[in-house]
Amino acid sequence: MAHIELNGITKTFGNHTALKNLNIDIADGEFFVLLGQTGAGKTTTLRLIAGLEKPTAGQIFIDGEDVADWGAAERDVALVLQQYSLYPRYTVRENLEFPLKSRIRRVEPGEIKERVERVAKTLRIEHLLDRKTDRLSGGEMQRVSIGRAIVRKPRVFLMDEPLSALDAKLREALRTELKNLQMNLGATFLFVTHDQIEAMSMGDKIGVLNNGKLVQTGTPQEIYRNPVNTFVARAVGSPPMNLIAGTLAAGEAVASEGYRLPLGNGHGIATDGRPLTFGIRPEDIFLDSGAPGVGRVHDVENHGVEKIVTLRTGDKFIHATVPTQTVLRIEDTVRFSWNPGKVVLFDAESGMSLRHSG
Repeated sequence: MAHIELNGITKTFGNHTALKNLNIDIADGEFFVLLGQTGAGKTTTLRLIAGLEKPTAGQIFIDGEDVADWGAAERDVALVLQQYSLYPRYTVRENLEFPLKSRIRRVEPGEIKERVERVAKTLRIEHLLDRKTDRLSGGEMQRVSIGRAIVRKPRVFLMDEPLSALDAKLREALRTELKNLQMNLGATFLFVTHDQIEAMSMGDKIGVLNNGKLVQTGTPQEIYRNPVNTFVARAVGSPPMNLIAGTLAAGEAVASEGYRLPLGNGHGIATDGRPLTFGIRPEDIFLDSGAPGVGRVHDVENHGVEKIVTLRTGDKFIHATVPTQTVLRIEDTVRFSWNPGKVVLFDAESGMSLRHSG
């Protein structure tokens, strides 16, 4: 497998800068997820590593070797796309065999048969081997597409939103399968997505990309609990982190809407009166008749194990996660507080977390 390193990568297309001074380090055998919206530069990053594009500036290393002059075939990476890129008139078996019959690789017939059967078993597509791919469902086609990548035993797997065309239930099943597959193969995976649930559930590490810049890298838990700025706070988590505008006064958070909430220790960097944004996750807000915050129930979503309540405070909205047995009606007035130790303080102007910038 492979260790991938991107140093100071910039990529421009005419007047458009797709990536700006990108630095990424993906450990050997790591499942690294690049999370970002459309146009953030995710696919460009994959194409650069695959050797389909050349960087305007910066270096790409695979296992410590600068691959600037290496072609796509020499880099030995497998690219799995959202579109399945299969040969429709071929059977599943023929599609899986195809990468092993190229002039570059030339694998012996006996080994081809063994590899195809092993991959088919791993992906549970053995019963489809003699079926034409144009007679498969979307999920089956994506399994075959992933199988075509695995059968080659590449150094690196690059996956460009491979699950986004599938329905929700199938996406969930394939997320688990892909993660298990990566662990069993011990392979290096770079998986790009705009779906933060995919990022949180699959990644050993997540890199959050915004307008061609890498904003933060860390484990899913680090990024969820300690976002570097308000952009990351909103990008990760469903529902996202609540961001409440206000100031600090005598160790309390004073929201712009007028209510005051307690703060834990460790917020000494902030000075009284400084404009701040208080970040708090929905699960760290609780409803209590004696609590200082007050709002009206705007919406209730029942998720089975819990309810997500949207509260209206003035013209702002706050999300809270409450037990499913909590009885709430629209327009009920409720009181709320938060877990003071879980509040993240952001500078109101820059959006940067005080923990990171202080």
